Amino acid sequence: MENEKNEARPLNFLEKIIEDDLKNGRVPDDKIVTRFPPEPNGYLHIGHIKSICINFGLALKYGGRCHLRLDDTNPAKEETEYIDSIKEDIKWLGFDWGKYEFYASDYYDQLYEIAVRLIKDGKAYVDELSAEEMKEYRGSLTEPGRNSPWRDRSIEENLRLFEEMKAGKYPEGTLTLRAKIDMSSPNINMRDPALYRIKYAHHPRTGDKWCIYPMYDFTHPISDAIEGITHSICTLEFEDHRPAYDWACSIDGIEHTPHQYEFARLNINYLLMSKRKLLYLVNNHLVSGWDDPRMPTISGVRRRGYSPEAMKDFVSRVGVAKVEGVVDYSLMEFCVREDLNKRAKRLMAVLDPIKIVIDNYPDGKVEYFEAEDNPEDENTSKHRIAFSKNLYIEREDFMETPVKGYHRLYPGNEIRLKYAYYITATGVEKDGEGNITAVHCTYDPESRGGTTADGRKVKGTSHWVSADHALVAEVRQYDKLFSAECPGAATGNYLDDLNPDSLKIIPAAYIEEEAGKAKVGDYLQFIRNGYYCVDSRDSSPEHMVFNRTCTLKDSWAKQKAKMGL
Repeated sequence: MENEKNEARPLNFLEKIIEDDLKNGRVPDDKIVTRFPPEPNGYLHIGHIKSICINFGLALKYGGRCHLRLDDTNPAKEETEYIDSIKEDIKWLGFDWGKYEFYASDYYDQLYEIAVRLIKDGKAYVDELSAEEMKEYRGSLTEPGRNSPWRDRSIEENLRLFEEMKAGKYPEGTLTLRAKIDMSSPNINMRDPALYRIKYAHHPRTGDKWCIYPMYDFTHPISDAIEGITHSICTLEFEDHRPAYDWACSIDGIEHTPHQYEFARLNINYLLMSKRKLLYLVNNHLVSGWDDPRMPTISGVRRRGYSPEAMKDFVSRVGVAKVEGVVDYSLMEFCVREDLNKRAKRLMAVLDPIKIVIDNYPDGKVEYFEAEDNPEDENTSKHRIAFSKNLYIEREDFMETPVKGYHRLYPGNEIRLKYAYYITATGVEKDGEGNITAVHCTYDPESRGGTTADGRKVKGTSHWVSADHALVAEVRQYDKLFSAECPGAATGNYLDDLNPDSLKIIPAAYIEEEAGKAKVGDYLQFIRNGYYCVDSRDSSPEHMVFNRTCTLKDSWAKQKAKMGL
């Protein structure tokens, strides 16, 4: 929403609505007020980024304000941990609600008074139908509902029962307060919706004061009205709830009437955007937690090394529409790579090492070569890399018997070591089982920095680290958590599509010693291997852990082919 590259783009439909409202004086004091109203029953996922950017972005663009309101109406599923994580995620994205932090529980007293007033006006009643019976009486999309046998209780009896519900005299599930609207309405949400239910659960903010809690469709619009929200912006699944929203805002005594507008939610293939399903993964230890770098949570992508700028660029590219669609995962990774290419510090890391011994290099000698931190930055700084007789290169960079077209190191072939010298392989050492343990080479002392006096060129270049100076660290190679574009579509169970290769751990990778200076929040590129970051949970100065953010190129198509998908 605030991406400068998109300043000249056409207005989306929400911006057109707001500008028309401002132009025609439909906004009190010409100040738009939006809100982001998450339920604190889990961590926010990537889909929420779109809603956050829309609500806070519109407020910023039009000089208004955006409220953060926690919808804490179900204490059985809500935790302070979730509230704290929601705040952290929003701030990580660069948005601030200032003093406008609210909770649905702030309005419990007012909501209760409104419910009593509805009863007194004959517009609400206490029902004794069970949840199953209520569903049966509600009807279907093609059949109207039926009136509850308790719908015509007297006002006095309804008031008494509701007061007794509040006093804790009835078990959960036995009584419900319902609005008296129209059981034959074509919109099922208007067929006497529930307003209050009994629930005995300790609330994170109100403690045990209440044992009845208001329903979302009752609480949400009234909270918007109390706060003076001008544009209540939500996702398309709430479109059918709009009549219920408008009904609640029309209750006598409610002075401000906000309006609800719906946009298409963010759906990404290979990902799940269901907090219920994500919670199952966490509770059953199929991931390490809500912030597991494979999880599509904001805390997960933050720990994986995505930047807030990349994620805001991604949702900006997706745009704001009224029609649901599915965005390709590769677009998100493209935005991440575009961002990291400009900011990531380049380092050399060897993940699958084979030892190189340069026989004609002096024992004990150490040289240093300079490397640019980021060649994409014209003001980049530099760091030094130690070079010695014993090195490591990637195992794939040497073949004893090369295949056709192989241009890396093999006996008799000369390659360039990045930043350093030309080397030629002369022989190998093997263990008792015939496995190569070291490759012996000679180097050309006149090729320092990759140039020679005779101007000869080589086709192969390898990255390397000094065996005597390298940082030994754990590297975690993360990939997609699911191997199917739509997890569960084929079998009906999303767990069947968990990717068994979503995490591979390299317990001892060799990385140039500059990596020891990296800290949480730094963005790194391990040359030829991908983008990485320091793990925010498990890394320490004594045992550094690096997470792969993404590969340098999209290798998913190749991987799918190998898996036969």
